[in-house]
Amino acid sequence: MMFSRLSPLTARILAVNAMPLVLLVVSILYFDGYQDRLIQNELDSMTKEARQFAAALGEGAVVSSDDERDLLSPELAHAMLRRLMETTQTRTRLYDIRGTLFSDSQMMPGHNHTVQSELLPPPGSISRHDFSETLQNTTAWWRLNSWSKKYPVYQEEADPSSADYMIVEHALDGDEDGQVWLMPSGHILLGVAVPIQRYKGVLGSVFLSRAGVKIEDAVMDVRLDIVRLFLLTLVLTILVSLYLARTIAAPLRQLSNAAEGLKEGQVGALKLQLTLPDFSKRGDEIGDLSTALRAMVKALGERLHATENFAADVAHEIKNPLTSLHSAVETALKIKDPERQQKLMLIIADDVKRLDRLITDISHASRIEAELSRAKAKPIALTTMLEMVVALYEPIDETPKPQVIFEKTDGTNPTINGAETRLVQVFQNLIDNALSFSPVDGVVRVSLGSAGNMARICVSDQGPGIPENKLDAIFERFYSERPEHEKFGQHSGLGLSIAKQIINAHQGTIRAENIKDEHGVVKGALFIVELPLA
Repeated sequence: MMFSRLSPLTARILAVNAMPLVLLVVSILYFDGYQDRLIQNELDSMTKEARQFAAALGEGAVVSSDDERDLLSPELAHAMLRRLMETTQTRTRLYDIRGTLFSDSQMMPGHNHTVQSELLPPPGSISRHDFSETLQNTTAWWRLNSWSKKYPVYQEEADPSSADYMIVEHALDGDEDGQVWLMPSGHILLGVAVPIQRYKGVLGSVFLSRAGVKIEDAVMDVRLDIVRLFLLTLVLTILVSLYLARTIAAPLRQLSNAAEGLKEGQVGALKLQLTLPDFSKRGDEIGDLSTALRAMVKALGERLHATENFAADVAHEIKNPLTSLHSAVETALKIKDPERQQKLMLIIADDVKRLDRLITDISHASRIEAELSRAKAKPIALTTMLEMVVALYEPIDETPKPQVIFEKTDGTNPTINGAETRLVQVFQNLIDNALSFSPVDGVVRVSLGSAGNMARICVSDQGPGIPENKLDAIFERFYSERPEHEKFGQHSGLGLSIAKQIINAHQGTIRAENIKDEHGVVKGALFIVELPLA
């Protein structure tokens, strides 16, 4: 029940974790270095043993010939060889100076013929068919196929002589030598040959040979230990990998299924936010992914909700001028009085302008967020930007109108990051709004200062102020609180909503307050914009 199927992520985790172990097991077949050291140590030990036996033969098995030459006595040498065989498992062969084999520890003379002796394996080892036997057979097959080029295959002739063994030839020349053979069974055979000397004269050769069973057993023990460690580690690796896969793959699968449900429209964004698994307490990347996905779904839900509300508000705002336009057109078609028809035409024209203005503002409002998300933020010097905006309102004729003044609280030129075109739109909107409420002899002040790590821009007027219960509502879409002298329908009610949308996209805030004197009398409205400094 942990997994209905082996996920690709789980398979990759298992493969990556098990790969080093597999390489470790494969490497035991190439366990040459350790075995070569054991072989060399064994050859050194056999050489010392052969030297001792050759010295003993040179002292105790030498007789003088009729011409007073030193010769090896086969009888004495064989007697000494029999005593040696009682204490060692090494096969010993003796060759005279002519290279003729005259004594072999495995060949014992009988009554009528020679008897060959052979060491038997330990009891119980003949019928072994356990794991170690299987591994040993495998490694023997490997050695037989891969070491045949490294070691010559051992062959024993029916009538052996020193010519069959190069090391014996070297010993008869007075040099010690050693050799390793590969047996047909896949096991190794070690041999050394040393000269038998008396007064530096070579009388023959001692040839010791010994099966590398101990070496192979030592190597096999190491291999078995590695295999046991591998099996134990493999089990732990599988368990840890499954646990790791469960803590990674299962949460990812839940998040993927939830996202798939959202893509296929099975649930709404707001409902998905409630059903989406919460792994934020894990404190890892999956927890971060869960938090980010939940935040994304929340933002998506809010966006969908805002879009639905925006569509409803747009439909409501467009319906009013359309209703007026429809009524005026129907009435104009029915009446015959030219003067009344002219008045209706003016109403129709105003309604068309109102619709055009409304649709234009709606189009701007719908594009702003997309444009801001694609726009690359650039450094903006606020003093320079605001001076440029205020300069647009310098009087060009004698028409009386409110004055726009720019003020700075310090001599700095603070910098922010943002889209300059959209920020200019915000402050033009605020100044236009302040001018529409200010008397013709009034003053609109634009001031720049700072508050901590935020730049603060204030736009104030000398108008009637804002109703206290509407300080927040004025930023809602299509809300309009216009002066009494202004003709109805001149504004769509989206200006402050768009301004707030732009400021929020710049991680800033905008709010409105009333300016009051010491008696609490309202002397105008104040809009405060705060933007983070770069």
